[in-house]
Amino acid sequence: MRVERALCALMVIGLVSGCTSSGDDKPVIKDPSPAVAASAPPWTEPAAYSFTLTRGCGPAPIGEYRATVKDGVLSAAERVGAVPVVPSSSAEVDLGPVTEGQQGEEIDVPTLGELLGMAETAGADGATVATRFDTTDGHPVQVKINVEDDPAAAECWNVTEYKPAS
Repeated sequence: MRVERALCALMVIGLVSGCTSSGDDKPVIKDPSPAVAASAPPWTEPAAYSFTLTRGCGPAPIGEYRATVKDGVLSAAERVGAVPVVPSSSAEVDLGPVTEGQQGEEIDVPTLGELLGMAETAGADGATVATRFDTTDGHPVQVKINVEDDPAAAECWNVTEYKPAS
C-alpha cells in the first residue's frame, strides 16, 4: 500500500512540475501530421488549371476524373478508367448529382474552389472536415468530410496532377 501511495505521489509531482514554466518559454504547437504543413502558402484559385480528382478513402477509389477549368468554370471532365459502383457511405453529404452508368458512378466534378467551399459548408454544418494542402503552392490535395461518428462513413477527395495553365 505504501509503495502505491509513493508511486502516485511521484506521478502527481511529475505532472505538476511538467506543467509549469518559467514564463519565458513559448508554447510549442506540434502539427500531428507532417504532411499537413503549417507553412503551406495561401492558395488562390487560378482562372485556368487541370487536375485529377479521385473520390474514395480506401485503397479502391469510387471514381477518378480528369478535369479542366477555364475562366474559373469546369470546362471538361472525363472519367478515368472504370471503377465498380460502390454506394456512397454517407448520404447526408451533398457531393453533387450522381448517376450510375455502365462505367460506374458519374458525378458533377467540382472545381477545386468548389471542393473547398463544400468542405467549408460541411464544417459549418457540424461535419468533421480535414483538408490538406500542397506545401509548395498551397493547392488542396485532400478533402475529407465525415458527417457521422463512424470513420468508415467519411467521404474523401484526393487531388493529383494539378497543373495551372501557363
